[in-house]
Amino acid sequence: MNMPPSLLVFTDLDGTLLSHTSYRWDAATQALDTLRDIGAALVIASSKSAPEIIEIRAQLGWTSCPAIIENGAGILPPESTDTPNTDTYVRLRRVLDSLPADLRDPFCGFGDMTVAQIAHITGLSHSGASNAAERAFSEPGIWSGSAQLRTTFIDALHNHGIHAREGGRFLTLSYGRTKADQMAALTEGFGARHTLALGDAPNDIEMLQAADFGVIVANPHRNPLPPMPGEGTGRITRTTLAGPAGWNTAVLDLIARLNLNKG
Repeated sequence: MNMPPSLLVFTDLDGTLLSHTSYRWDAATQALDTLRDIGAALVIASSKSAPEIIEIRAQLGWTSCPAIIENGAGILPPESTDTPNTDTYVRLRRVLDSLPADLRDPFCGFGDMTVAQIAHITGLSHSGASNAAERAFSEPGIWSGSAQLRTTFIDALHNHGIHAREGGRFLTLSYGRTKADQMAALTEGFGARHTLALGDAPNDIEMLQAADFGVIVANPHRNPLPPMPGEGTGRITRTTLAGPAGWNTAVLDLIARLNLNKG
């Protein structure tokens, strides 16, 4: 029987474990290696699609752990290399396209874009953008209308059970499950001694609050998250360094605080 991990880490990707501009995680290598050394578990929790997560999870070397995909709308099982088979995305797009033109037109979702357009707005390669376009549960997009009309747009979707979440780059539409919802079930399943969550965007707030320890990773490309309950007590902290460099320092600091590197 496998022993429960000493530490279960839930991490956002863009602007957190991955650099906002280069999508690289090199600066977090020391902490990632240390997590492996102490027998920790790492769960990616991102708005990215299954094909994107499959590739990143394999490159990171954490295929043995599940991942939370599309902003909490779904789970990618350990070792899985397949996109979940679901009609959720088709249903969501159908509702979106049924909205009046004055509400629908200012929202440009990934389903409205070519792969080349997705690559342009994200900075991803063509293959990376193609993976990002392969949605199963949710629709990221850009809102170009007024703030007032945006509220009306969100309210109209809410009447159909669709929720809008502000992430690091996009407004993402889904049927309401969050990273924190999925996190609760995974935490119970792992039975870890401690949980840590790291993120930089509004769609990470519930996850940060649900963990034993939460880290707000600095991202100079967006407005910082507002003050949160638990800050100043050591339970919720903020990094000074941005992206993977801040992630690396925060994870190593917590491992040291909890004496986990001593077994």
